[in-house]
Amino acid sequence: MNPNLHHLVTIAQKPERRIIGLMSGTSLDGLDVALCRFMGSGTATKVQVEQFATVPYTEEVKAEIRRVFAKSQIDFEQLCLLNPWIGLLHADMVLACLRDWHLAPAEVDCIASHGQTVFHAPQRQHGRPDFPNATLQIGDGDHLAVRTGILTISDFRQKHAAAGGEGAPLAAYGDYLLLSQAGEDRILLNLGGIANFTYLPGSLDTAKVFATDVGPGNTLLDAFTRQFFPKQSFDTNGDLAAQGRVHEALLAALLAHPFFAADFPKTTGPELFSKAYVTAAQQRAQATDLSPFDLLATLTQFSAEGIIRAVERCTVVPTAANLGIYASGGGTYNSLVMNTLRKRLPNFTFRTTADLGINPDAKEAVLFATLANECLVGNPAAEPSQPGSPAVSMGKISFAF
Repeated sequence: MNPNLHHLVTIAQKPERRIIGLMSGTSLDGLDVALCRFMGSGTATKVQVEQFATVPYTEEVKAEIRRVFAKSQIDFEQLCLLNPWIGLLHADMVLACLRDWHLAPAEVDCIASHGQTVFHAPQRQHGRPDFPNATLQIGDGDHLAVRTGILTISDFRQKHAAAGGEGAPLAAYGDYLLLSQAGEDRILLNLGGIANFTYLPGSLDTAKVFATDVGPGNTLLDAFTRQFFPKQSFDTNGDLAAQGRVHEALLAALLAHPFFAADFPKTTGPELFSKAYVTAAQQRAQATDLSPFDLLATLTQFSAEGIIRAVERCTVVPTAANLGIYASGGGTYNSLVMNTLRKRLPNFTFRTTADLGINPDAKEAVLFATLANECLVGNPAAEPSQPGSPAVSMGKISFAF
């Protein structure tokens, strides 16, 4: 047997596996690195997060990625070069974390790498009926595996798209396996660059589990904060937006896109909800002369409103006391967004995933580590399977040697 295959089988047969989950989202903040210890698989999965770190991207790294990020026209050489470059960058970040944690690469069984999304193009967004759903994440798994010496599973979203999904959101799989609870209906709300949530019924009925994007989270807030206040990467606590007033006509124009009326599950990205989208809405609403504070206030309300409307129209979700909303992601630190959600959704209890034993900052990285664990030892039939959420094992395996 090929030694690499023997190594793979050995890992799959172990009673416990150490998997490093990597996540870099559309906010381009940096790389989340979660060292996880897994026992079991499927609904019997148990995970312990042993270590976690967020390694920030430098401004130079962000600038290189933004040259191709969510753009329909790019320098193709730049994209080609970035694919291995991001893989090596992430590999070096992993090795630095392992040194800080006093661990050798040989003590880790696997890396689960989400990669860096540079373009997301579901068919409902690109509108070309002869072409399928598509999504692209860069950060080559082979480069990660060879540089670190650790078996790497990457490119998870392609199998989902190949099986009829949109390649996102994938949270339903890990959320169901790790965070379902009999007797409590749950919404797992992720406030990243794009906001999405997973609905988990207290009945544990997989036919009712789904995940969906609901609109922009931090992506527009971050983009316009950088434009108006170059020394800030984001609006800390929503303090800048709190100094402005919501422009109701602009808010209505922003919410007029068909995405918000589309059925669940659905996906989107900064390809749609871009600065150009905001500029066009300002022109329609005759709101091109807003102050930076008023624009940020309106965009903050826009992000919150997308979440609120999605929760309210989600017919499988009762407005009963047995439903909890558990938030994660960078948006949980935006007090203005969170206070707006609490005020407008008073029938729901808001917590963070810390109350479920998962660091809110680490949750997405842990979820991809969970997908890797399922790729190694799991049974796809145990995962949610319904339109938009095919039951498939995801991830491509890269050997280190």
